[in-house]
Amino acid sequence: LRQVDIEDFDSDTSHQLFTADYPTQCDAAAAAPSPPLVAALRAAAGRDEARFHFPGHNGGNAAPASLSQLVGPGPFAHDIPAFDDLFPHEGPLLEAQRKAAALFGSSETWFLVGGTTCGVQASIMATCSPGDTLILPRDSHFSATSAMVLSGAVPKYIMPAEYNPRWDLASGVTTSQVERAIDEVAEADGKKAAAVLVTSPTYQGVCSNLREIGEVCHSHGVPLIVDEAHGAHFKFHREFPATALEQGADLAVQSTHKVLCSLTQSSMLHMSTNGGGINHLVDRERLRRCLRTLQSTSPSPLLLASLDATRAQLSDGDPETIFDEAVGLAARARDRLKGIPGISVLGAGASTNIFSGFPVLDPLRLTVRVSELGLSGFEAADMLEQQHRIANELAGARTVTYALGLGTRREDVERLVSGFKHLSASFLLTGKNCNFIINKKNNFIINKNNSFILNDQGPGVFADILTRVSPREAFFAKKMRKVEIWRSAGEVCGELICPYPPGIPVLAPGEIITEGAIEYLLGLRDSGAVISGATDHQLSSIIVLCDQL
Repeated sequence: LRQVDIEDFDSDTSHQLFTADYPTQCDAAAAAPSPPLVAALRAAAGRDEARFHFPGHNGGNAAPASLSQLVGPGPFAHDIPAFDDLFPHEGPLLEAQRKAAALFGSSETWFLVGGTTCGVQASIMATCSPGDTLILPRDSHFSATSAMVLSGAVPKYIMPAEYNPRWDLASGVTTSQVERAIDEVAEADGKKAAAVLVTSPTYQGVCSNLREIGEVCHSHGVPLIVDEAHGAHFKFHREFPATALEQGADLAVQSTHKVLCSLTQSSMLHMSTNGGGINHLVDRERLRRCLRTLQSTSPSPLLLASLDATRAQLSDGDPETIFDEAVGLAARARDRLKGIPGISVLGAGASTNIFSGFPVLDPLRLTVRVSELGLSGFEAADMLEQQHRIANELAGARTVTYALGLGTRREDVERLVSGFKHLSASFLLTGKNCNFIINKKNNFIINKNNSFILNDQGPGVFADILTRVSPREAFFAKKMRKVEIWRSAGEVCGELICPYPPGIPVLAPGEIITEGAIEYLLGLRDSGAVISGATDHQLSSIIVLCDQL
């Protein structure tokens, strides 16, 4: 069972082999051919055989009772080593990846069981060698920082082009910023940048102009990598933004498990030829070697099959209409929320375009500003969850973000609207109950409940970033020490510290710690944000590099 043989199943008929044990939900599903990995997994799990292989639960015979009672026997029955080789020359996995490539419009697609983190790391490692310069936004996901540790690449940071203080949100990056960074690297180092990484869309659905950025990159012979974790669904509706591949990206990494429907931790990495037979800016074999290095040698068959099944879910129907209902529900939610006093919705009414240079937004992402109610996003999110059982995707200092998708129901939207109406009625600020204390020195506002909100001067967190040593040098430095966080300003940071979600580092290894970063992190911590990466989870101390590295 180490690798299911292609002869063991026929992707067009194998769904009929075990219908007695695996009944289909409806006649239409039974009539459609099963996705290759689903068919292969069904065939492997349905064999009557004595098993002497891993995992130890033996198809569920020894499954932990507490978990099997929770999820049932199915996951264990199909948790078998059917697809150990993630780089096959034939068989159902190769077929599944080719079908995905055809659907998503890539020249080649790889299934990832380590999330988009793995794909971003592999993409950077495949294009950057030690000492090479990687151009990227400073607010990139921390997977980019870990990739620089692994690859030895040196960052050339681009600050977000725009910051809207009323929303405490940053935009993407512009074409001119990327071109300026490419020119500065060439002037300083005498050689071109190794790669450009852009995050599009952002967590809140703000999209950069990848077509123009790609043209600039390619005119200088630089590959464009796009962290498209939040945009895997873009190809499947006329109202969605264009995909990274459609706009000329060389590599695009997508979290298929976010808005699409695969299991958590499963993603895809897509490579484009940009109109030719071979991508001359990305070494395919080096990319495969990087993926081999990073991916597990014991990949979950359930994660892999979920990627294939999601591809089939999209392609078996009408890919252009499958999101019609979700788009309609999102429009309904946005329209109703924008009329609630004290509530603003990104992309609606006066908030249609808070970034002048970034008009394109993901219509399935709802970001709601609550600061006019005298609440932080953290407080509002907590109240809505505790009192109305409304779960959010991301809470921030001023906003709460909600993700809609194929599974969103009309009653979910009604509950969301009702919850915000209740918040508005309870907390809409008037002259009586508005009680802000402004801390101008540190650019924060403390509200009447002693919670942290950024003021209209902006965060200033990324404004004074100075990198003393590369992320890799800092990460592997042998001499480090722990200091009280209040005494750490001016020291070289030795850890990666970021609020999660969204996973954007406030401090990265090798950077000079600033007072603004300290205040920002402590303010977020005191507001209830989860801060990850610090050795001291209470954030009372921080690891810094010694003077002699």
